Amino acid sequence: MLKVNQIKVHYGRIPALHEVSFEVKEGELVAMVGANGAGKSTTLKAIVGALRPVSGNIEFNGIDITGKNSAKIVRLGITYVPEARHIFGPLTVEENLLLGAFTLDSKHDIEERLDHVYQLFPKLNERRTQKGETLSGGEQQMLAIGRGLMSNPKLLMLDEPSLGLMPKLVTEMFKAISLLKEEGRTILLVEQNVREALELADRGYILQTGRTISSGQGTELLESEIVKKAFLGL
Repeated sequence: MLKVNQIKVHYGRIPALHEVSFEVKEGELVAMVGANGAGKSTTLKAIVGALRPVSGNIEFNGIDITGKNSAKIVRLGITYVPEARHIFGPLTVEENLLLGAFTLDSKHDIEERLDHVYQLFPKLNERRTQKGETLSGGEQQMLAIGRGLMSNPKLLMLDEPSLGLMPKLVTEMFKAISLLKEEGRTILLVEQNVREALELADRGYILQTGRTISSGQGTELLESEIVKKAFLGL
């Protein structure tokens, strides 16, 4: 479904990615892990069109989307849930969710998507009339993911969904991601909790200083020396 081929990305004159390559197949959950500054978020931003690669290319379902307008990329079926959540604080939970459905024309489809999100995150259903800014950090993260799901994306990209959450909410977040995987959703997950991410993933990629340095099945990577030493402290 997604093929990233040797992309290079710069911030001004400073290189951020050096020929990063990986792929995501339909129905897979692929985890991308690495230390802070490895280039994980930069990679997601390049895929969704927020950053333009200086070389290499990105294909989605056989279409070259390298450097295309972000709105066009979203309409093709890619949704990016960023690390900082970026919900609209003055709007209610439901108003935030409806903003995520801008690619849908059918009122019936929108209602179906709302029902699905509320089943996945019951707390959002309880708070549907509350303003986004009154939610806890965990609830805001649920809202950000729920808004991303409203467009019924073919590929859902999650950037550090557990960042800043208390341990109990981290467990709930991974449970929700596991449910999405069971539904057959295609997910590209960037995550700081390496063990949890790789245990859940079908396959994983390790980024280091803007390069893809290792890949394999999630469970295989957990047993690799590089993961044990760099991320698990073993």
